[in-house]
Amino acid sequence: MSIAGRFETALVAASEPQLAGPELLPVRLARAVARTLRVDGAGLSLLDSAQQRIPLGSSSDIAETAERLQFTVGEGPCMAAQTTREPVFAVEQDLRRRWPVFTGLLFDATPYRAVVALPLQPAPAGPGAIDLYFTRSEDVPGLDVFEAVAVGGLVSSALADAAVWSTWAPEEGPDWLRGPVPQRRAAVWEAMGKVSVELEVTVPAALDLLRARAYGSGTSVDDVAVQLLSGNLRPDDLRP
Repeated sequence: MSIAGRFETALVAASEPQLAGPELLPVRLARAVARTLRVDGAGLSLLDSAQQRIPLGSSSDIAETAERLQFTVGEGPCMAAQTTREPVFAVEQDLRRRWPVFTGLLFDATPYRAVVALPLQPAPAGPGAIDLYFTRSEDVPGLDVFEAVAVGGLVSSALADAAVWSTWAPEEGPDWLRGPVPQRRAAVWEAMGKVSVELEVTVPAALDLLRARAYGSGTSVDDVAVQLLSGNLRPDDLRP
């Protein structure tokens, strides 16, 4: 069977009732990616026009956790792939050497020990990337790079087609930008604005404060944002 045929079969298998709806298309795609490429986890993300990283969907809760850790630290393979538009292959030694803080968190919270990040062709909402996660570094050489790139192209096409064949406002983006995972990250942007105004700091500085709080408390930036917006945490609590 062709790569496209295998991917389509995997996508059909991922189309469970609880994952129905256009807003969950990225989750179905991530599961299809993991199944087609026979990797232990997969995640999709993009950079919007403001260069803000937006997770679209992951193949599992663990893969979703890995993305949140990368965003919390502000560095990692996928962010490098999105910035350079080049593939990133990182086995355990590479992860420890290039991103030691992220790697420490990743190894503590997940079973993943290697990551391959591939840039996607720009989707309607910005350039994207795929994270492929492996529980064993020795499995990375077995990844068929041609197949992985081809699957990435199929993912980009699926997102573009879904955007073309639906109606959406430019300020909101396609339906697949309004799923639970992107909306959770949107809370971070709202929290950054709140911190920026109340503490009279720049927006980048507000994000740094959120990241420092998350790292210091052993949680994620997304969780800190939720605490701020719910009132369980005050901007003043973020002061150094």
